[in-house]
Amino acid sequence: MAPVFPFEIVLDPAGSRQLALRDALRRAILDGRLPHGSALPASRQAASSLGLSRNTVVAAYDLLLAEGYLQARTKARPIVSGPPQMAAPTTAAPLAARLIQPIWQQQTVQAATPGNGSFRLGMPEQRYFPHDVWRRLSARAQRHWEKTGFSYPPVEGIASLREAIAQHAAQTRGVACRPSDVLVSCGAQQAFTLLARMLVKPGETEVAVEDPGYGPLRQALLAAGARLRPVPVDAHGMQIEHLPAQARIICVTPSHQSPMGVVLSMARRHALLDWARQHGAVVIEDDYDGEFRFGKRPLDALQTLDRSGQVFYVGTFSKTLFPSLRLGYIIAPPWAQNALRAVKRSDDGHTELHSQLVLADFIRAGHMARHVRRMQAVYAKRRSVLLEILARDFDEVFTILPSEAGLHLATLLRDPASAAAVTAAALQHTPGVEPHAANAIGSVAPGLAFGYGVIDVASMRRQLSQLRLALETNGV
Repeated sequence: MAPVFPFEIVLDPAGSRQLALRDALRRAILDGRLPHGSALPASRQAASSLGLSRNTVVAAYDLLLAEGYLQARTKARPIVSGPPQMAAPTTAAPLAARLIQPIWQQQTVQAATPGNGSFRLGMPEQRYFPHDVWRRLSARAQRHWEKTGFSYPPVEGIASLREAIAQHAAQTRGVACRPSDVLVSCGAQQAFTLLARMLVKPGETEVAVEDPGYGPLRQALLAAGARLRPVPVDAHGMQIEHLPAQARIICVTPSHQSPMGVVLSMARRHALLDWARQHGAVVIEDDYDGEFRFGKRPLDALQTLDRSGQVFYVGTFSKTLFPSLRLGYIIAPPWAQNALRAVKRSDDGHTELHSQLVLADFIRAGHMARHVRRMQAVYAKRRSVLLEILARDFDEVFTILPSEAGLHLATLLRDPASAAAVTAAALQHTPGVEPHAANAIGSVAPGLAFGYGVIDVASMRRQLSQLRLALETNGV
C-alpha cells in the first residue's frame, strides 16, 4: 500500500498506537509538514497504509480535534487548523541579531509591482518589443543548445555574445574594447556585486558614491564591507572637488545621473579621471540607459577617455529590452580580468546559456539597433509632452533639471517648505514617481523624478492634470 502521508510515520509497537499516531501527526502540524488547511487522509485509507485498525486512526483524529489541531467537516475529511495558540519559536530573534549582517536586518524587499501606466523609473515599454523576432531567435537558440550538450558555458560569457556586446558598446556609446575585455553578468546588479567583492577590502576601502544615487549599488558595496562616502551632485553631475582623499573606488552615472538625470560635464570627466590617476583609485561607470539620446551628440564615456586602465564600464539590457532579461556586462581593464572571472566563477559559475545565445543573434542581426531607433522616437514623444506639461502647468512648483538621455526626467522643488505636501500628492496621483530623498544618504534638495518608459501620453496628461488639481486644492 502506497504511503498516504508525505513523511514517514514510525509507531512504537510497545506503546499505545493511537497516542503514538496522535503525537506523530501533532509534530508534523507544528513543524509545517502538514500545513494549515490541508486535509488528512480518510481514516480507512490511513489505517490500511499504516497497518492499523480504522478505530485506532479515528481515535487519534478525535484527540487532535479535541486539542484544536484539526477542524471537522461534514461528510468530508478533517483539515489541519493548527493549535489554538501556537507560539513562535523563541530563538528566532536572538539568532537573527547574532547571525545576520546588520545591513540585511534592516532590509525589506517589496513585492514586484507592474509599472504599466505609471511614472515608474527604469521600466521600458513592452508594447513595441519585437516579440516575433525574439521568439524565432529563441527557437533557433534552443536547437543550437540541443546540439551542444549539457556542458558548462564559459564563465565570462559565450564568445558570440561578448563580440556582439563589444560591437554594440562601440556603436552606441563609442566605447572601444575587445571581446576579451567583456564579462557577461546576470544583470547590472550582479556586475556591481562582483566588482564590490573583487575591489573592496572589508572595513577598509572607502568608496565615493553620488548622493542621491542608485540604492542597489550602495547595498552591494556595503555588503562587501565598504565605507561609503557620499558626494553631492549638481546640474553638472558629481562634484569632483568633494571627493574624499582616501576614496579608492568612485561610482558614477555620467551619462544620465541616477536619479537626477543630469550629465557629467566634459570638464568634470577629465577632472575625475585625473583625480583617480593621482590617487590610485578606480572608477565604476554605470551606463544604465545611455542608448536613448535626445539632442546633441553624447559626451564620450569615461571608459573611452580613460588612458590608464582605471575604469570599469557597466552596461545592462534591462532598459533597452526588458528587465526580466537578466543580462548585463562589465568592460574591465586587462589587469583585472582574470580576478573578475575568478569572482564570477565563485558567485554562480556562469550566466544562463539560452538567453545569451538569443541576445547574441538579436544584436548581430541588427534587431537591437532597429529596436533602439524605434523606441527612441516613442520615448522622445513622451519626454517632449512631459517637458511641455511640467513647464506650462508646474512652473511655479518645479525646476526641471537638464537631461538629454534615458527614461526619466528629474525636478527640484522651488519651495522646499512644500516638499511634504507635493510629495504626498504626487505619490497619490502620479504613481511611480520617486522623491530624491528616497535615493539619498544625507540631506538633498527636495524634488521628484518622473519616468516615461511605461506611461503613454494620454495617461501622462490625465495623471498630471489630477496632480495639478490636487496641488491647487491644497494651496500649493
